[in-house]
Amino acid sequence: MNPYQKKRRWKFFLLIFATVIGAASVFYSNSFIKKMEREEATQFKLRVKVLEQQMNMYDLDELTDVFETIRKNLKMDVILTKKTAKNPDSIYSWTGLDSTKTLYNIGGKNQTLEFDSLYFVRQLNIMKRQHSPVAMRGQYIDGKGYEELKAYYKDSFILTQLRFFPFIQLGVVALFILAAYVAFSSARRAEQDQVWVGMAKETAHQLGTPISSLMAWVELIKSRFDAEDDPLVAEMENDIHRLEIITDRFSKIGSKPILEDHVVFLVIKNFVAYFKVRTSDKVKFIITGDNQVRAMLSIPLFDWVIENLLKNAANAIENEGTITINIIEHLAKEEVFIDVTDTGRGIPRSKFDTVFQPGYTTRKRGWGLGLSLTKRMVENYHSGQIFVKDSELGKGTTFRIILKSSITYEPTTNTGIPRMG
Repeated sequence: MNPYQKKRRWKFFLLIFATVIGAASVFYSNSFIKKMEREEATQFKLRVKVLEQQMNMYDLDELTDVFETIRKNLKMDVILTKKTAKNPDSIYSWTGLDSTKTLYNIGGKNQTLEFDSLYFVRQLNIMKRQHSPVAMRGQYIDGKGYEELKAYYKDSFILTQLRFFPFIQLGVVALFILAAYVAFSSARRAEQDQVWVGMAKETAHQLGTPISSLMAWVELIKSRFDAEDDPLVAEMENDIHRLEIITDRFSKIGSKPILEDHVVFLVIKNFVAYFKVRTSDKVKFIITGDNQVRAMLSIPLFDWVIENLLKNAANAIENEGTITINIIEHLAKEEVFIDVTDTGRGIPRSKFDTVFQPGYTTRKRGWGLGLSLTKRMVENYHSGQIFVKDSELGKGTTFRIILKSSITYEPTTNTGIPRMG
């Protein structure tokens, strides 16, 4: 199992673990709320029974005192209704409602009191949705028996707040976990970057001595054996020059790349000329398209991009095949399209984005860093894009690079060679 798959599996397990914790928290909070709701309902029913007894023991003035006592001890909104010929739930009395809505003054000098009937209707509908009414016996009326009343109530303010508490709690915990994850990831990535920068610079330093020695040996061969025009010596010089470029790449990791105006076709042509003699003869290279379009490039980095794409393309070709590089200028958008197409085994559509993830590789000895670095070099340091344009299993793959042409190019603010962690 490669590191990317392990990382994805750990993320999956952590997600499941967080989901279980969240579900358990919500379940416990809901059970607590349900218990409180039942206790509140029981308390309300008991007080209704007390009120029912007291309503027939006191006159109407004393009834007001009873409601005042209930209001102070029962922190919830209550409406009593009675059945009339016109309305089965006619408002009989209430407590706990907004006093500015239930009673207000109108008129000039001779002020009268009025009720907001719509407010009562809205509050009664809310109570009906929340709880079933509690039937109670009203005041005794001579010769007519007792009035049949219904008591409706609404959840207390505390209970209403508690209903939202589990979700607020989960939100706060999620934000904390996210902030901690971002902070730890940034710190770990910064530490990894420092390690990679140190290793890269040390590698460049160690390569410097043998490269200088190889250059001296080549010069000695040329002078002793009169091999100035020998093609083998020329290829040796090309390889040494290539090692110098690689050393220069590693030595500049962590520093700002220098972008210069270049003809894209010539840059790619020069690299392909070096690369194809070091690849199987069964792989054919074709460069087509606009040979004049220009873009701002860092040659060491852009050669690295093309090298990674060509290596992957060559590895994807099992026997004979062709690698085609097509350069297109999009005049309307003032962009340069570079399509690298191979006739290899192809990539499943589900892996189009995965191939750019660090650690993803299909080779047993691969590190899975090539395309990840390629993406960073294109997007972070050339202000471009790279993606899998098309692929079909058994027929081949096309990668597309999009760069701004030199005419509209704005210098990037990013710094440093792409990190490898």
